[in-house]
Amino acid sequence: MQLIKLSTIVFLISFSSYAQRNFDQVTIETVKLTDHVYMLIGSGGNIGVSAGEDGVFIIDDQFAPLTPKILEAIKKLSDEPIKIVMNTHHHGDHTGGNENFGKLGATIMAHDNVRKRLKAKNPKEALPVITFNDKLHVQMNGEQVVAFHIENAHTDGDAMLYFTKSNVLHTGDTYFNGRYPYIDLNSGGSVNGYINAVKAGLMLIDEDTKIIPGHGHLSTKTEYKTFLKMLETIKANILKEIASNKTEDEVASNSSITTAYDALGYGNGFINSEKIRRTFYRSLKGR
Repeated sequence: MQLIKLSTIVFLISFSSYAQRNFDQVTIETVKLTDHVYMLIGSGGNIGVSAGEDGVFIIDDQFAPLTPKILEAIKKLSDEPIKIVMNTHHHGDHTGGNENFGKLGATIMAHDNVRKRLKAKNPKEALPVITFNDKLHVQMNGEQVVAFHIENAHTDGDAMLYFTKSNVLHTGDTYFNGRYPYIDLNSGGSVNGYINAVKAGLMLIDEDTKIIPGHGHLSTKTEYKTFLKMLETIKANILKEIASNKTEDEVASNSSITTAYDALGYGNGFINSEKIRRTFYRSLKGR
């Protein structure tokens, strides 16, 4: 009998869990940020919405089964069509609705690498038709929205979006508010790139900026800075362990490395404290 790689087994289990998941109990919560910018919270990545006379522009679209609920929530904000869907990266909890929205006539936009990663396993309607390498400006509903690429952070195709008039920043998964982040090393993510992403975001904003994180509640600059301090503290602690020639398993089992943030509940999300120590070790060690 041919052996199956552990990574393949994990993938199959994850896919099966997703396929069997029941989204019936999910509700879409709408948070108003300005007179025309909103945040939608459901299951998966937080959605940004700009609704106005030019139409509706959304950032990410969660899982495919949630499209009807998302459309219902948006319908309460605007009768205009959804013209643009911007993906912050390629993961399914942010792009799962692409095909549905593409079939409704929305133009899907994303970084070049997002299209490359989606192209292998998705139909044409789910793929971005406009892609960018570094930066893209979208003129929508009375303001300029700037989408800019962050290299090798959460993935290799991350984009943040800043609403220049509304003073709203959507970080995608380069920010998990109040929890340890998922840094996808297998998709080009890295600890150093992730830290640089947060620093880039902080350079754009002020104390009044409303921040839509990839996951977690609506955020502020103060919380964002706390998140950066957490990342830099764990990085420094892991580097000390690496300098002492500690193995990955030794680092993973050493709870003192992350204890201060474990106590604050950072490990209660998708990534627990052991996983974050392993991720930092592997990235900083160059594995």
